[in-house]
Amino acid sequence: MTFALEWNFSQVFGEQTPGEDIQDCDILSAMEFDKNGDHLAVGDQGGRVMIFQRQAGKEDLFECSSRSDSGQFNLPQRQHPEFKYKMEFQSHEPEFDSLKSVEIEERINKIRWCTKLNRSLFLLTANDRTIKLWKIKEQKVKKVKEMDINPSVTSENSLLADRSYMSGQSESSHANGWSPEWTNKMNSISQSHLADITNVASTRSRRVYANAHDFNINSISNNSDGETFLSGDDLRINLWNLEVRDQCFNIIDMKPKEMEDLTEMITSAEFHPFHCNLLAYSSSRGFIRLVDMRKSALCDHNVKILQDGRSHGSKTFFTEIIASISDMKYAMDGRHILSRDYMTLKLWDTHMETSPVATYKIHEHLRPKLPKLYTNDAIFDKFDCCLNGDGLQFATGSYSNRLRVFSCGTGKEDGITLEVKKDPNRKPASQTTSRPRRSSLSNLARGFYRQGQDLSSENEVSCNLKSKLLHLAWHPKQNLIACSVGSSLFMYHA
Repeated sequence: MTFALEWNFSQVFGEQTPGEDIQDCDILSAMEFDKNGDHLAVGDQGGRVMIFQRQAGKEDLFECSSRSDSGQFNLPQRQHPEFKYKMEFQSHEPEFDSLKSVEIEERINKIRWCTKLNRSLFLLTANDRTIKLWKIKEQKVKKVKEMDINPSVTSENSLLADRSYMSGQSESSHANGWSPEWTNKMNSISQSHLADITNVASTRSRRVYANAHDFNINSISNNSDGETFLSGDDLRINLWNLEVRDQCFNIIDMKPKEMEDLTEMITSAEFHPFHCNLLAYSSSRGFIRLVDMRKSALCDHNVKILQDGRSHGSKTFFTEIIASISDMKYAMDGRHILSRDYMTLKLWDTHMETSPVATYKIHEHLRPKLPKLYTNDAIFDKFDCCLNGDGLQFATGSYSNRLRVFSCGTGKEDGITLEVKKDPNRKPASQTTSRPRRSSLSNLARGFYRQGQDLSSENEVSCNLKSKLLHLAWHPKQNLIACSVGSSLFMYHA
């Protein structure tokens, strides 16, 4: 039986003071731990990527065992991992597609770690149109220490004084005037001049994978073969080789001949954790399709479709909108899939196609307020989901900076709710003037365009719609969750 974990605050990076404004470019937009959990990559809307490194020795630190008054020894407890800031680099810059008259933002949509080679780290980052492969390499740099022998005299005078003193006292000095005492003195002085070796990380763009997507990229996923990866947008999924930057293969194409016939979009895609020929992708209709690339070059025919066939009451205008899957993750066992739609978190067994194994309600109290959420566009917010290494613990975000954590098999469907103590404030300029929303494929699917409206009426829906926890990641080997609130990175451990 699985037991619910007790979560505690661990660390915070970039915490703002109350009342401090947050620039849009500083808001965090993507994050992921590497395979071993030694590094965490975080991207923001300004196109920057920050790397955090696990502090040395934290993974094996134990509290010293102590003897209690009764004479029994207290067992040592394992310490949770802690991270430190390592480096930051600019991954993407804003661009403008003159052929299509489209402004391409620098915002980082997805980050994925690649296989580590020769002590170098490799990282894939993507904005709306372009994917880049980055190499992060640590180089040893020597810094000469300053000598501090005798503050009252200079180093040169100290040498002369010591030499003259020892040459006058010793009759057994060598013919060149260097005595054993003098040699020892010079050795100790040279030790004070030894270089202090430090590791300095540098980044270099290895490859740029561009001009392959006409719509916004929402997914990148590395294959278990270590050689290929996929990239997905609203209508297509492409297969790339890491070594080839100017060629990819389109394996899934959902674009209709006429855009007026568009009824479904791709929302996320991910490779199977250890079968290189299998992948899964989710859609705006709430379906998860499993694909075997061995069947055909163009994987239009799926092997399985996971869909919730259970009746959830009468269908309304908002039923299909809230059914859209915003994120999807494979469990490490390769059999289970975790998905997140607007209202629920679902655990799927790929051997059961008709219904999920478990369904967890995230903010059911908002269901009567769906018309208001539709008016202010909050209903289109995309929340991430994550799960731990054994696939028994799940996490996702909600409004009012709430972190929701659930455990499979505990019998508690409500889970645990943690409120991240942070209330980011957006600049008022973005609220005073309402600007037209940019043309997007999501709007085309709904068949019309609307004006973006202010979220000042969050009190009417009993939660703060401006403060939302969208992005989070679970450490692959420890019960540690990293989550973003505005421009701040929080970590919680259990």
